[in-house]
Amino acid sequence: MAQRGEPTLWSPVRVIVASVALIVLVGTGFAWRGVDSLVSNIERISDLGLGGHKDGAVDILLVGVDSRTDAKGDPLSDAERAMLHAGDEIGTNTDTIVLVRVPNDGRSATAISIPRDAYVDIPDLGKGKINSAYGMTKQTVQDELLADGESEEAADAQSTQRGRQALIESVAGLTGITVDHYAEVSLLGFVLLTDAVGGVDVCLRNEVDEPLSGAYFPAGRQKLDGPQALSFVRQRHNLERGDLDRIVRQQVFMAQLVHQVVSADTLSNPGRLRELSDAVGRTVVLDEGWDLLGFLDQLQELTAGEVTFETIPVADLNGTTSNGESVVRVDTGEVQDYVAALVGEEPSGTASESGSTGTSTAPQITPGLVEVAVYNSSTVSGLAYTVSQELTALGYVEGEVGNYSDGPVSQSQVRAPSASDPAAKAVAAALGGLPVVADQSVAAGTVSVVLASDYAGPGSGSENVIDFGETSTSATPVPPAPPIAAAEDGPTCVN
Repeated sequence: MAQRGEPTLWSPVRVIVASVALIVLVGTGFAWRGVDSLVSNIERISDLGLGGHKDGAVDILLVGVDSRTDAKGDPLSDAERAMLHAGDEIGTNTDTIVLVRVPNDGRSATAISIPRDAYVDIPDLGKGKINSAYGMTKQTVQDELLADGESEEAADAQSTQRGRQALIESVAGLTGITVDHYAEVSLLGFVLLTDAVGGVDVCLRNEVDEPLSGAYFPAGRQKLDGPQALSFVRQRHNLERGDLDRIVRQQVFMAQLVHQVVSADTLSNPGRLRELSDAVGRTVVLDEGWDLLGFLDQLQELTAGEVTFETIPVADLNGTTSNGESVVRVDTGEVQDYVAALVGEEPSGTASESGSTGTSTAPQITPGLVEVAVYNSSTVSGLAYTVSQELTALGYVEGEVGNYSDGPVSQSQVRAPSASDPAAKAVAAALGGLPVVADQSVAAGTVSVVLASDYAGPGSGSENVIDFGETSTSATPVPPAPPIAAAEDGPTCVN
């Protein structure tokens, strides 16, 4: 359970690390003399059908590829594969997917992470996990081309292009944002880019000894090199909350990496710049139409405090398909409304109307102006008090706390004068995705929470226990994670 005063970080996604590092490293700009050389090293691809900056911002799809080849298609060495703990399978797994939006003034950036297992519509293939859009499309098209007599080289090139296009279209369909540019970075790129900035500081609450990921670390603050950092952000086993703890690690690590890059003289050091150029040349692929030098000029005023890392809302973390495949279920309308709110656009209003829930967009409200009463309708003694304390720790004003006296309640809920009340939605999200119910007896400007026996959110004692079983069919609503930023006095300590 989170310590008192420490907000629990709920996040259903694997936040991309390598790709955002690229944008930060090449986009925090200044006048480097070697920038022309660095940019000329990057592999380019064309004809992706991208948007063209038509909505007042640059929208970049960043993809982390778990590949056994480099950007030029050359196989990694045995030593490199061993360093990455990479197996022998051949394929294109897009295990990290992030949409980065940079307004045209270049003074801020928002990185919106998408779960790799999000169950979405994939062009020409129907429903599937979003991380399969690239690989499945590539394989399908490649088989068709080979059957038509194309050479292996031509079939590979054309099918790879179609795979990338399918992923771009899948992301656009989910988020409602048209992609303007495409960046692809491999696992090896993450290692080399981390080394290029001289390593990244992290802090662990406990020592780690986990052979599957190669994670062996003492407790406390330490600086990790590239291979160590990769193990740090990939570890899932032996963590109290499994994937959720790994996600928190990735978010905090990325924020700290950004902070260290923009606060250090990385790009004024000729040796570091050479390392960076070599890393980018081997591991980064960008679309051909991207004027990277112009983009650098646009981002000259970007600072670490103006980069935020967000996650899309998830309807069911433990969803399954009709054939038993484990997936992450998302509500496309809800996701589009959430993304629209993040980027300052009007929500589409297409989210499901099956009841306003805390899994929808958490509005930007000031907790200190919201009084929250909490009532216990469960058999758990003291539940209202512990939940009220969780909300108080988040800045909400403590209202009445006690037992609920108006009859039994079968489902925990948040009540407000209107089901669309922004404060009620924010409280609902903070408590793990409770439904919001209209109740005219609740005074304007206040919110009431009624806790039933089904409550398993913050303060329940079980809020951090999530069943990742393959056959689970019960929904596990996960509200959007709060923005992550690096601490000025050092990295945030994590599990």
